[in-house]
Amino acid sequence: MPKFGGVLTFPDFRGFTRALILWNLGAYFALVLLGVASKPAASTLVIYTALSPLAVLHGWIWQIITYSFVHSGILATAFELLSLWFLGSFLESSHGSRWVAEIYFVSVAGAALTAIGLYFAMPASAVMLTGAYGGIFGLLIAFGVLYADMQFMMFPLPMMIKAKYLVAVYMLIALAMLFSQDRAFAFSELGGALFGWLYIKFAPRRGFARAGTERWYGIRNSYYRWKRRRAAKKFEVYMRKQNRDVRFDRDGKYIDPDNDPNDRKWMN
Repeated sequence: MPKFGGVLTFPDFRGFTRALILWNLGAYFALVLLGVASKPAASTLVIYTALSPLAVLHGWIWQIITYSFVHSGILATAFELLSLWFLGSFLESSHGSRWVAEIYFVSVAGAALTAIGLYFAMPASAVMLTGAYGGIFGLLIAFGVLYADMQFMMFPLPMMIKAKYLVAVYMLIALAMLFSQDRAFAFSELGGALFGWLYIKFAPRRGFARAGTERWYGIRNSYYRWKRRRAAKKFEVYMRKQNRDVRFDRDGKYIDPDNDPNDRKWMN
C-alpha cells in the first residue's frame, strides 16, 4: 500500500492492471480446483503452460507467455498480485493501458528468453519457470527509471524511500540469489528488468501499438491521396477534351478558380 504526500491510499484498480490481476487470479484458482479434482490433470496442465526451456526449443513457444500465469503458493501469489497492483496502476495512470501492457509482456518474454539462454550456458541449472516476476521486474525498473526521485512509504515500513533505491534493493537481492539454488529464477528476474529497461530506452514513447497504428493510418492515407491524384489527372485530361480547364492540388483536391469552395458552376 503506497503512501504519497502523507496520505495513505490504495492504488486505482482499473484498466489493464485490473484485467491482468483478474486473469492471474482466475488462472491460480482454476489450477487449484483442477488439482483438487484431478492431480494428474493439473500436473499435465502445468507441464504445458509453465516454461521449460527444452519444451520451448521443441516448439512449445506459447510457454514464453503462459508461464507468467502459473503460480504456486497462496502467499507468493498474493505478493505478486499486490506488486502488480501497485506498480501497474501507478504506471498506467501516467502512461496508459497499452504502454503498461506492452512493457509487461515484453519483460515477461524477456525473462523467458533469459531462462532459455541460461539453459544453453548451464543445462544442469534449468528449471520449470513459473510466476509473474519477470513482468514485475520490468515494471519495477520502469518505476525506478522514470520516477527515480519520487519518495513513498510502503506500509507497514515506517520509512520514506526513493524509487531508485527501492529498485536497487530488489536488484541486489536478485544478484545475491545468483549464488543460490534459485539462480535460474534470479536470472529470469534480471532478464525481465533488462528487457523492461530496453523497452523504456528504445520503444516509441507511446508504445509499439500506438506507433504501429499511426504508421498504418499514415500508409492508408498516403494510398488514398495517391488514388485522388490519379483520379484528378484523369479528370483533367477529360475536361481538356471538353475545352475546360480545371486544377487540383497535390492531394487531388479541386482548386476553385474563384477561391469559392462552394462554387461548382463549372460542373453544370
